Amino acid sequence: VQLVESGGGLVQPGGSLRLSCAASGFTFSNYVMSWVRQAPGKGFEWVSSISSGGGGTDYADSVKGRFTISRDNAKNTLYLQMNNLKLEDTAVYYCAARIRTWGPYDYWGQGTQVTVPS
Repeated sequence: VQLVESGGGLVQPGGSLRLSCAASGFTFSNYVMSWVRQAPGKGFEWVSSISSGGGGTDYADSVKGRFTISRDNAKNTLYLQMNNLKLEDTAVYYCAARIRTWGPYDYWGQGTQVTVPS
């Protein structure tokens, strides 16, 4: 099983980035997918989730209206479009998969760094 994130980088406040997460080794279309982030010196923060079929999405209040989660089950890929980035969005972003809609995640990626400088 692999989840490989990409697309992170350094972006100025107000800018945009699109993260991708390529999945392999499991039936991607059966899993709820999420983005979770960890800011420097802080714990993990759930960012967003999308249902297995892509019809349902949910967002943390801190990113609602700025971030959009999506998935392409034909390509086994998860996305996170991040707009109007703020300093507080600086974090390592992880994609995670779980077969259930609740409970611990079954699989995690290695993370991709997003930095929004002051």
